[in-house]
Amino acid sequence: MEQPYWFGSDRTLTPDEFGILAARSIEDKINELGADKVAAFIGEPVQGAGGVIIPPDSYWPEVQRICDDYGILLISDEVITGFGRMGAWFGADYFKTRPDFMPFAKGVTSGYLPLGGVLISDRVADVLIDKGGEFAHGYTYSGHPAACAVAKANLELLQDERLVERVRDDIGPYLLNGWRKLGEHPLVGESRMIGLIGALELVKSKDPVERFDKKQHVGAICRDFLVTNGLVMRAVGDTIVAAPPFTLSYAEADELIEKAWKCLDLTRQAIDA
Repeated sequence: MEQPYWFGSDRTLTPDEFGILAARSIEDKINELGADKVAAFIGEPVQGAGGVIIPPDSYWPEVQRICDDYGILLISDEVITGFGRMGAWFGADYFKTRPDFMPFAKGVTSGYLPLGGVLISDRVADVLIDKGGEFAHGYTYSGHPAACAVAKANLELLQDERLVERVRDDIGPYLLNGWRKLGEHPLVGESRMIGLIGALELVKSKDPVERFDKKQHVGAICRDFLVTNGLVMRAVGDTIVAAPPFTLSYAEADELIEKAWKCLDLTRQAIDA
């Protein structure tokens, strides 16, 4: 199946055209396997550890259409995107999909204690209730009171301080403006961000786009400069990714952009030496 990674394609199609193409590769695979052999499709609204792959706007609506047409369950993996990261409570809300399952984890407690769960749709719950009999799903740490107390307090803070709305309407757009400016750096082929999760694609040449040899480990070089200069970002190959806290201030956002630019300069000097 085609990953909804427009920058990683040959970019001969518009993002929306490519999004439809990527989604329909799922349909092709369903037809290849037989719809009766496919129970569900699972995907992250925005791929996190894969390099913050933000799909074109056309992608998820088409995925939803395909799942509906073939009677296939949709699983929206919200471990990274859930609880406000995209400026919406869930990635499914942002892309207006109707998932049947929504696995979630760290966002529910802001990572202060480990907790995970799965939200399920009415149509799945109804089957379990009406036809499933006893649902034997107990685990040693199910409903751990300390973890659940932290999740409750965290969710109340998100609501009371309107942090999800802040990501959507305030600090998210503010940081995005600076993030886009990083896209002007000679090493950056694409800068992309949604809410408070973003990526910088490091390239040897911007026009035409030419990637670095993987053996150069340019992403790792850049990451090391970032960490040395007090800015923690992650390298996924030659893609630098970031997911700052919802409480990020304007001054901290400015510092982030300033230090990132400096480290991009240092990276360019190191690979040119």
